[in-house]
Amino acid sequence: MATAAPEQTAGLPPQNEEAEVAVLGTVLMAEQALDKIMVELHLDADDFYRPRHQLIFKSMIRLKQKAEPEAIDAITICDDLRRQSQLEEAGGQSYIHALPTLVPSVHAVEDYAKIVRDHSILRRLLAAAHEIQQKVMTHAGDPRELVEQAEQSVFRAGHNEESSQLRSIEDVLHEELDKLERLSKEGQSLTGTPSGYRDLDEITGGFQPGNLIVLAARPAMGKSALATNIAENAAVDHGKAVALFSLEMSEGELAQRFIASRAKLNGESLRKGRVKPEQWPKVLKATEKLTQAPLFVDDSSDLGVLELRAKARRLHQRHPLGLLIIDYLQLMRPEDPRDGRVEQVGKISRGLKILARELNVPVIAISQLSRAVEARPDKRPMMADLRESGNIEQDADLVMFVYRDEYYNPETTEKPGVAEIIIGKHRNGPVGQVELTFLNRYPKFASMAAEAAPGAAAAYTPSRRTGGG
Repeated sequence: MATAAPEQTAGLPPQNEEAEVAVLGTVLMAEQALDKIMVELHLDADDFYRPRHQLIFKSMIRLKQKAEPEAIDAITICDDLRRQSQLEEAGGQSYIHALPTLVPSVHAVEDYAKIVRDHSILRRLLAAAHEIQQKVMTHAGDPRELVEQAEQSVFRAGHNEESSQLRSIEDVLHEELDKLERLSKEGQSLTGTPSGYRDLDEITGGFQPGNLIVLAARPAMGKSALATNIAENAAVDHGKAVALFSLEMSEGELAQRFIASRAKLNGESLRKGRVKPEQWPKVLKATEKLTQAPLFVDDSSDLGVLELRAKARRLHQRHPLGLLIIDYLQLMRPEDPRDGRVEQVGKISRGLKILARELNVPVIAISQLSRAVEARPDKRPMMADLRESGNIEQDADLVMFVYRDEYYNPETTEKPGVAEIIIGKHRNGPVGQVELTFLNRYPKFASMAAEAAPGAAAAYTPSRRTGGG
């Protein structure tokens, strides 16, 4: 009878044949183990080094995914491989029947599967290193691009999970139904990262993983303040890891803003060091709250998409992110200075969308609007105001505009201290408008209900239209 004795591994890439045999043999004895190693450990046929083991594992998956699943054992596997004309290539009938006899313990299948997966990661790292070496030796490409490609290859080597592969709609639907059932039981309506503003979250359901959110406005509307408030709310109040990349403000300025917002102190006075003795407890309490939050800031003023993606990737590996914010998009260094401005901005926005999808994290990009807004009698931003900014409108899943009427009409405004958050595009939901209180002295945005008298209604103007696209 053929056996599955270990082969000489000298000179071979990282692999462990004993572990591969143990995984396959366990499934042949206890087919329920297949669900565990595929769903929980994301083991795939390509994770096996031996081609014959890949064929056997693929056969197991085929039998499992049939409309009327067959039992998975040595007999059914041999029959399936025979129909595929792959039985001899997979080691033959005697080899497959011998696999269960070589399993030390069926209860250790997770350990065996982890060994197989870990060696697969090492092989992918080795392949990535070889590819990088070839490119470096031949000077193929810009060095910064090579660094980006290298980091991306290394990142992907360790994240070869089922979500990055073709999947049946049945699996996806089951996952979504499970998620909906869980949300329903818990009474939750948020499926994404909360903004901290109830009425805004009511429209968006929270900022969704993999989405690019554009927060756009003319200068002095408070878009940076709103972004820092959202970062603070998500990190401090909801425990989400947040990365804020500011190309406009220094780390010190950001820290002052966070303290002023959390302590509700005049931001200008704080910057000048005019803190009264009775205010210090507020400052210290706010600082303590902020230091305990998973909030990360970067004030690099010359930041390109490649560097941003590399930094975000490294941080995400250490602290899985719930939100990433860039302030602001037009200040990012273009990939190619020779491109026209529209093309430059378009490449940046596309790079941010790719980053959101790659990390499966919501990315908020602050965007400046053109002066054309100022030429209109009604200064409220519209989607058309983004159309001169590359592909931002197309790349964005959610577009939010900030408008404060009191800035343009200080004497005649009917909404002093009110900021309109206009949802101009919402790919997977309604558009509309939310009103927030703008507290310029901090500066800080707050929900209308939080600042109004008891019983006051929050302002939310829904629209029947959806964002589309």
